[in-house]
This record gives sequence, C-alpha cells and structure tokens, in this order.
Amino acid sequence: MSGPARLLIVAGSDSGGGAGIQADIKTASALGVYAMTAVTAITVQNTLGVTDVHPIPPAIVQAQMEACLEDIGADAIKLGMLHSSELIATVARVLAKYPVIPVIADPVMVAKGGSALLEESAVSTLTELILPRALVITPNTEEASVILGEKVPHALGMVAAAARLAEVAGTNVVLKGGHLTGAGVTNYLHTADGALSSFVTPRIDTRNTHGTGCTLASAIASGIAAGLPLADAVAHACRFVYEAIASAPALGSGHGPINHLAAGHRLP
Repeated sequence: MSGPARLLIVAGSDSGGGAGIQADIKTASALGVYAMTAVTAITVQNTLGVTDVHPIPPAIVQAQMEACLEDIGADAIKLGMLHSSELIATVARVLAKYPVIPVIADPVMVAKGGSALLEESAVSTLTELILPRALVITPNTEEASVILGEKVPHALGMVAAAARLAEVAGTNVVLKGGHLTGAGVTNYLHTADGALSSFVTPRIDTRNTHGTGCTLASAIASGIAAGLPLADAVAHACRFVYEAIASAPALGSGHGPINHLAAGHRLP
C-alpha cells in the first residue's frame, strides 16, 4: 500500500474536542494515519457534560460512509456513537458491502458526565448487528454490564466478563478497566478463540480523562489500519492513552481532555 493507512471513523461530534470524532481524528493523525469521518450526531458538550444531542439522519450517515469508501477507501473502520436502532441498521448495511475491511467497534453508551448516548431500545440491535461484524469490540466495564445484563463489580470479575462478551459477540474483546479502582488500570484482550492477554498501566489520579475510551479504540483501529497484529495494536494503544493522560493539559472545569499530541508514538 502506498501512502498512509486510511481509517474511516463513524461517530458523534464533541464540540469540546475531547472525545468523539475530534478525539478520533487527533489520535489517528498523531499516529500517522489518514482519518475520514461520517458524523452520526452533533453533541453540545464541554468538560462539564452533554447538554444537547442533534442526531444526523441515517441516510446522511450512509452517504458520508459511502462517499469515503467508494473513493478513498479504508484499511479499517472505527465505530463510535451509534445512538438509535435505525442508525445501527443503516451502518450495518453499509458494512455488509465491505466485508473485508476490519471494524473496531466502541459501543458508546454513556458520556463521561453521565448523559445517555445510546437509546436503551438500541442495545439489542447493536449486539445483534454490529458486535459480531467487528474484528474487536472495546467496551468499558459499564458498557459490558449493559450488554451482558449483569454488573462487572470489580477487577476480578473482568476476566469472566471478557470471556462472556467474546461468546455473546462472537468476536475479540478489549474490556477496558479504567472505570474501576485500584493502583493500576488493566485492559484485557480476550480473543474469540479463548486466548487472554492483559495490559496494565499505572493509574493516574486526575480528573482529565475525557475521551479516553474513544482514544483507545481509535488508537487500536489506527494500529489495525497500519497492519499491526491485534495484540500489538492494543499494547501500543494502551501506552498511547497512558501518556496522553499523563501529559493532559488540564483544560476546563470538569473532566478535562487528554493530550492526543503526546510525543513519540507514531506507528511503526
């Protein structure tokens, strides 16, 4: 392949720039990957939370995806905020036309401030139509609890939850442990064939963690687009997010954004 790896991002916009498509573009660009976007929703938000959401019509989301895929093409597709069953079904139909492109699906359900970003009625549609199509899904423990219908209470429960998610979704799972407590943050990669790997970074005591989930998923997607094996892409992404948190610029009065321009992590 000549030129940079190509990543199509299908997600919502964060006006505050810390999460969503803005975080995704910054991440891909920092890693040397060419980012394209299909915006699914416009959110009104800052570090204090989400105050409004304007959904983009599914037909327009489909048109954005097809415009990119039919002309520029993609080496991977990252899915973020898909807020409704209708939108999920539309995205699934587009993905079906491009079965060889790996999909990294981040099942975004709730914003950092607690606002719902996925309709409750759409959880089953997401589980049925999107998760099995993905190469890897990247839920946090709260999203895993919704998908499984049971709470992931602590770090010891993550291994079992990751295994159940892999079985339910029929694919590889990166279960993110940032929402739990403890000295370290552990993310587990449970593959569809039953292999388990853990990736541990020190936990940083900070309020500046807005967009970490989006960023991790986009960093994994960038690695996949660039040709890294899944485990290597996950390891690289975990290091990237840790350093982005460690060098966060402390902006805003709430959950501040991380530093997507942390140096030294362009993909090989």
